[in-house]
Amino acid sequence: MAHIKVQTEDFDVGAEIAALTAGRTDIGGIGCFVGTVRDNVKGAAQAVAGMTLEHYPGMTERAIARITDEAMHRWPLLGCTVIHRIGALRPGENIVLVLTASAHRQAALDATGFLIDWLKTKAPFWKREDFTTGDGAWVDAREEDDAAASRWMTT
Repeated sequence: MAHIKVQTEDFDVGAEIAALTAGRTDIGGIGCFVGTVRDNVKGAAQAVAGMTLEHYPGMTERAIARITDEAMHRWPLLGCTVIHRIGALRPGENIVLVLTASAHRQAALDATGFLIDWLKTKAPFWKREDFTTGDGAWVDAREEDDAAASRWMTT
């Protein structure tokens, strides 16, 4: 079963792991990814003061549910948590949390990699980077993100 949240509030990684594993003794491995806001952008001349993430309510949660359903289909997961923040965020703040639980570590680790790669490329979020100069720019899709996601495509 997947637990999905899109929220403005920060999350507590330890509390989310505890919720995922509460009362479970069949879990042998937990995969975890936490994404945070950087204070710099590759190739940018100026420093990042913050990031604003927007989404389309309802559409975003359905897209994430499809992605988590695919992960649950591909790997023998016993649980999955995806939390993605929206709104104004500052460098060092959490953006996204992906947790997976399985009887064995490799399934949990592979599913975590799949989820973050597909969230990055298939979930409808719009990101604007705001620079310390006062300028800002919407973030375009990146080829390296598409390449990472493509490794999970099945034939």
